[in-house]
Amino acid sequence: MCKKKNYIFSEIDYKLLKEIIDIKQIRSQKIFNEWFNFDYVINKSEEEHFIKLIEANRYNLDSYIESQLISHFISPFLNKVYFYGKNYREWYQTEISAFIKEIKITGILDFMVASGTEEPEIPYFFITEFKKSAPIQKHPKGQLLAQMAVAIENNKLNKMNGAYNIGRFWFFVVLENFDGKYKYHESKSFDCLDLEHLKQIFINLKFIKHKITNEE
Repeated sequence: MCKKKNYIFSEIDYKLLKEIIDIKQIRSQKIFNEWFNFDYVINKSEEEHFIKLIEANRYNLDSYIESQLISHFISPFLNKVYFYGKNYREWYQTEISAFIKEIKITGILDFMVASGTEEPEIPYFFITEFKKSAPIQKHPKGQLLAQMAVAIENNKLNKMNGAYNIGRFWFFVVLENFDGKYKYHESKSFDCLDLEHLKQIFINLKFIKHKITNEE
């Protein structure tokens, strides 16, 4: 049972999250079919960028601390996606919070795409937690789902997309809210040091950008 009335994201693993909110996993990945089959053709410049990223980080990525992973790989990769538009942008190290069942959940986000130009408004997509692959002190999935639940509560939404990565491996997540009962879907893993996998991660992120642009 939850004893505290306040939690920060870094404290929350999936076991604790289940005590705070009603959440369960849907053991199906069909929800990703449209997302992962987005019709985007990677150009030569993008592919060359990916090859350079892989070669520069192939032997070090698994041992990077969080700041190294962000600066050497994550940021150069996300910059190529270019999450910027007339009324949305990417945000690093932004604080959000919400009360869920009288429990306050708050913390600093690793990465979020949201509407707004000077301060974030409506969130569209989250990425967490830029951890090295070993040892993992706390699995990032619980933190990601907590962040997505806070965004859903704050903005009265019923669905949120996100991703988490552990070292080289990326996983995509969809969280749905059905009258206060949460269900999430988790994708297969993608190895960002595999060129074809990295291309697919890029296409997945381009789909998010496409959806945001067409919903503005």
